[in-house]
Amino acid sequence: MNQRFKITRSLQENNAEQQISLEECKAYFASKREFTYSTVLNIVRAESTMTIEGDFFMWEHEGQQYPFRLYMGELYVTISNESIVPVMMEVASHLHADIVEG
Repeated sequence: MNQRFKITRSLQENNAEQQISLEECKAYFASKREFTYSTVLNIVRAESTMTIEGDFFMWEHEGQQYPFRLYMGELYVTISNESIVPVMMEVASHLHADIVEG
């Protein structure tokens, strides 16, 4: 079963500056050659294809892509492969953020 995590900063009295911004994500992930930015995520299944719009930083590993989605100042990632864990930890460390399950 997959676990979902979010990379987030502790908010103090709704301080919007504490949120993770699209600009800082774009700057960070641009320096990582295994990441690409996309405004859509296509989920292809045998019966259907679903398209989700948003800000996605796609990590490519061993021929598979794994999305890190920025949504409302937080990055969400699903651990569907154990290889994602150290990458998630590196991203959180660089962004000075915490990792929370959910």
